[in-house]
Amino acid sequence: MTHHTCPVCGFDGLDEPPTTPGCGDSYEICSCCGFQFGVSDGDRGFTYESWRKRWIEGGMLWKHLCNPPPPGWDPVAQLRRLEGG
Repeated sequence: MTHHTCPVCGFDGLDEPPTTPGCGDSYEICSCCGFQFGVSDGDRGFTYESWRKRWIEGGMLWKHLCNPPPPGWDPVAQLRRLEGG
């Protein structure tokens, strides 16, 4: 199964691309940061950057309580990969 990367937090466990040309937003919720594509941005007005800042300031907590983070999950390393570092 191919996984896609969340453009907000860098988690590489999305089941679908966040958005696709012609199809729009996936409405998937990132298990890591809680961003819902098409709702958090489209309906609630958050940018990826503003949600990322909010998530970081909140302690970079895993959001999906019923689905634990993968073994060895490291939110700092995840962000570094997202930022190309």
